[in-house]
Amino acid sequence: MKIEEQIKILSKELRQHNYNYYTLDNPTISDYEFDLKLKQLQRWENQYPEFADKNSPTQRVGGEITKNFETVVHENRMYSLDNSYSKEELYEWEKRIKKLIDGDIAYVCELKYDGASISLTYDNGVLEQAVTRGDGTQGDNVTANIKTIKSVPLKLAGKFPLKFDIRGEIVLPFEGFNKMNEERLVKGEEPFRNPRNTASGSLKLQDSREVAKRPLECLLYNMAGVNLGVQTQFESLQLARLMGFKVPKAAQLVTSINEVFEFIDYWDTHRHALTYETDGVVIKVNNLQQQEELGFTAKAPRWAIAYKYKAEQVSTRLNEISYQVGRTGAITPVANLQPVELAGTTVKRASLHNADQIQKLDVRVGDEVFVEKGGEIIPKIISVDLTKRPKNTKKTNYITHCPECQTPLVRQNGDAKHYCPNYQGCKTQMTGRIQHFISRKAMDVEGLGGETVSLLVDEGLIKDYSDLYGLTLEQLLPLERMAQKSANNLIAGLAASKQITFERVLFALGIRYVGETVAKKLAKHYKNIQALANATSEDLINVDEIGIRIAESVVDFFNSQENNLIVEKLTNFGIQLSLSEQLLANQTDKLKGSSFVISGVFERVSRKRLKQLIEDNGGKISSSISSKTSYLIAGSNMGPSKLSKANKLNIQMISEDDFLDNII
Repeated sequence: MKIEEQIKILSKELRQHNYNYYTLDNPTISDYEFDLKLKQLQRWENQYPEFADKNSPTQRVGGEITKNFETVVHENRMYSLDNSYSKEELYEWEKRIKKLIDGDIAYVCELKYDGASISLTYDNGVLEQAVTRGDGTQGDNVTANIKTIKSVPLKLAGKFPLKFDIRGEIVLPFEGFNKMNEERLVKGEEPFRNPRNTASGSLKLQDSREVAKRPLECLLYNMAGVNLGVQTQFESLQLARLMGFKVPKAAQLVTSINEVFEFIDYWDTHRHALTYETDGVVIKVNNLQQQEELGFTAKAPRWAIAYKYKAEQVSTRLNEISYQVGRTGAITPVANLQPVELAGTTVKRASLHNADQIQKLDVRVGDEVFVEKGGEIIPKIISVDLTKRPKNTKKTNYITHCPECQTPLVRQNGDAKHYCPNYQGCKTQMTGRIQHFISRKAMDVEGLGGETVSLLVDEGLIKDYSDLYGLTLEQLLPLERMAQKSANNLIAGLAASKQITFERVLFALGIRYVGETVAKKLAKHYKNIQALANATSEDLINVDEIGIRIAESVVDFFNSQENNLIVEKLTNFGIQLSLSEQLLANQTDKLKGSSFVISGVFERVSRKRLKQLIEDNGGKISSSISSKTSYLIAGSNMGPSKLSKANKLNIQMISEDDFLDNII
């Protein structure tokens, strides 16, 4: 037998043993035998490098050094999940989805594992790349580190889609976590806080050999792509197992919301015996066509929801209440606590949200308070232990002046928060706006971080984000910790950011209430900054999904002479303040005033493409039929209730061909 063939056979054998051990938890040979075979493969690959495979089992040991992780845009966006904390909320969720889709609904219940989210891309059965969740739109390429995790298949078995993404969590089992900490304590090193943070931090280690030493696992639960060859979520889990992925066996297919509750109740008790951290249950509509019909909100799929188990609570003393000033001038009260362990981390601060919350809780300095983490990054105070309240405590009076610039605070009717109105003169607001402007979701300026922004403001080199583009090497080099290379990288990062698209620039401006989704809608509608600046409140309200609060905020922004000067400076510096010619070329007002409902399965283009064509041509998309619906685009397997309602309301029904060939 030729050596090339021997290498292939031994590689295949070792991959199978890896799968048996790490995915099936059913080893068929001893560790000693496996190591002997692996060393043999290494010898052959070293002797005959021309026959070595980059996805060989020998590559699991790592060895790649990554100083800067490449930013990769997700081909299929990674959404967050809406959370629920009661069965009543799940009932409400079911009511909402039943209004939007026809037919019986089955659900897949899955445990919600607390790890680091990852997206794996496979092309022709080979692992192409592994990307962290990041902000959902883009993340970091950590392929070299992920390849060291033995439960991640480098090559797939059986039948598989040509190209697809599969999502899951990188987790650290309790046993492995405890062993790592024992070893660290022996060495006199600080133990890791909790498995989740350790798993997340592992993905960003620069040396993949260090990642290989950690007993990480990868649990997969969702496939994304086209032509997957499955019709349901449960089928996709079964297919993933056959391809070689470690898919948790706890997942269960149920046919009613009561069966969902049974699953939740069972695992509320039994989850404590699991080898991984879990914090809830994820419920998904099983049918993929129904998932497509339900679609997404700006942040989450409508077809899935997370039920969170009751959050861990602890009590501790409230030492002080401080106040933070945000980039929009919003004031946030923060409770400074006696440090306490909660959910694997040391908690020193907790959010008090606003003046109403302080009044509602009647929280006072010196109180013993109950704190919970319930899905929030910053823990929150949920109640006060009045039995332990010290005598002579003083009622908390909310501050009346900005803690940074001493300007009297304002609070508008219907608004929960107080604001500092000193928009241009409050240094903390200025710094916050600039930090927002350069952030990853906005201008994504490489080489510029929050500390450097604060330094530039303190040194008087910048007063607003437009000043960034006037910075020179001569100004930067004298600054503290600013070497030649750092200064060059900052200038290069600013130059590169001039290519950021209009909708992201609009988000970067930091207009109050204008988040990513709203920025996209406004950019698409107005096409350039000048048209948006000239819009009245009445004009803005007529834009789909733009309410009075957003409209007034946009008008207020452009009524400011200072803001208009900033926009003018950005224009002169070459920032993209209009849609690109390419995007404009694909946009018309052909469908303006028409509302569409899309239902069924389509052959020529995807549902996503249909929606894009409608929006690019000025049309509006609705999820449900009403008297305002202009057209129902009917595909195959369309639900009977939509058909019935369309007939009852005399809604014009058109086929995919009608739309593509005649209307568009």
